[in-house]
Amino acid sequence: MPELELLTPTLPKLALSTNGNGASPKTLASGKDVIEFAKQQALKVVDVKFVDLPGTWQHFTIPLSELEEDTFVSGLGFDGSSIRGFQAIHESDMLLIPDPKTALVDPACAIPTLSLVCNVVDPVNRQPYTRDPRYVAQKAEAYLKSTGIATKSYFGPEAEFFIFDSVRFDQNQHEGYYFVDSDEGIWNSGRANNGTKNLGNRTRNKEGYFPVAPADTLQDIRSEMVLRMIQAGIPVETHHHEVATAGQCEIDMRFDSLTAMADKLMLYKYIVKTVAHAHGKTATFMPKPLFGDNGSGMHCHQSLWNDDGPLFYDADGYAQLSQTALWYIGGLLKHAPALLALLAPTTNSYRRLVPGYEAPVNLVYSQRNRSAAVRIPMYSVSPKAKRIEFRPPDPTCNPYLAFSAMLLAGLDGIQNKIDPGAPSDFDLYESEQGKHVKQVPGSLAETLTALENDHEFLLKGDVFTKDLIETYIAIKRAKDVDPVRLRPHPYEFFLYYDA
Repeated sequence: MPELELLTPTLPKLALSTNGNGASPKTLASGKDVIEFAKQQALKVVDVKFVDLPGTWQHFTIPLSELEEDTFVSGLGFDGSSIRGFQAIHESDMLLIPDPKTALVDPACAIPTLSLVCNVVDPVNRQPYTRDPRYVAQKAEAYLKSTGIATKSYFGPEAEFFIFDSVRFDQNQHEGYYFVDSDEGIWNSGRANNGTKNLGNRTRNKEGYFPVAPADTLQDIRSEMVLRMIQAGIPVETHHHEVATAGQCEIDMRFDSLTAMADKLMLYKYIVKTVAHAHGKTATFMPKPLFGDNGSGMHCHQSLWNDDGPLFYDADGYAQLSQTALWYIGGLLKHAPALLALLAPTTNSYRRLVPGYEAPVNLVYSQRNRSAAVRIPMYSVSPKAKRIEFRPPDPTCNPYLAFSAMLLAGLDGIQNKIDPGAPSDFDLYESEQGKHVKQVPGSLAETLTALENDHEFLLKGDVFTKDLIETYIAIKRAKDVDPVRLRPHPYEFFLYYDA
């Protein structure tokens, strides 16, 4: 198959082979398979990746000659005390165990590179590390099977993001500011271009959903992202411009099982950021980078299956939902305040979760209603397509923890037959009924307190541990809540300087 000529030379040319002989191999079962694949592809180095507790990919690289079959058993050492949420300085040695099933040719490296996602192991007792988010996801899948409720959970996240042309920000003792810009931004309609033409064609606030070129300037960049995702083994269903001005985008991946989908979401974000960077642009998954326009969420489609049988479908149920699905919704809604500490885990997340801007702040469920926390998509009548969509999460979350927490909340709903109440098929903002609907917490601090008070459902099956939850809460309060709380906000000068 001929190579695709890229728009920029700073990333490798894109080979569109996904047949097991190209950049996206068939699932490899062993270290031996991985090494043979790497040699067939003439790869030079091996990049090993793992995720820290807040949800950022970390990595280091070794020559291919250093990768041996034994590496997939004995592991590779690293300093756990330098990773957020991991070890103290006096117990810093940790091991990474590569997962052969994650092997692929890195889609962003000019040097031919094998990419491997790893699990974290304690080198002393050789046990999986309880604060390794990927291990949490694997335990969640094992716990699901142990309940007898279902054999598999599927997740389909819709991660939105912005592509800007430039960004500047700083915060110190005597100044604090941010500056983002996009040629697509409606604020540039009156810009004088230093002698060059201003051609207009910019989307107004809240009018960026589905415009064609020239208003949508990012078509080819998104298509390149999609092709790199396909090359890396991520099936993609669609891509498009999103609602906000200034380059808001969405690429939708096909659903997958819990841990596999979390792996793919990490790769998705990596590809989005590296392709944007190669084009001289910058991509952000920050939920609310722009005032006065829509923020970026990550609506999560979810369903439970027994082998090949979907469990969320009932032809006679509300929106064709089964009783199992309704109880699952009941668990999500009951535990939503605590869940949001993991699903919307930044102070900026709560700039997005406010009424308006299609924000899903109402803790109710409804078919088609996008202001409800749980929406039941009605695009298909197929039992296999029946799912629920939980809309409050955003893409700053750690997907391994977020997907696991949602699954456990849903299972708690099924186990305890939690009634989600009647559906809310009415205008949740304008109607009298909407005034009495419970809403999501208004700040990260509130959700962390909720998680402190409501986390027993997360401890089932030893999926989460008290140590992990306590460490997570402590990090979020020390590194997110308090630093924002203690600093003057630029708008406070506008409000109060003349006091």
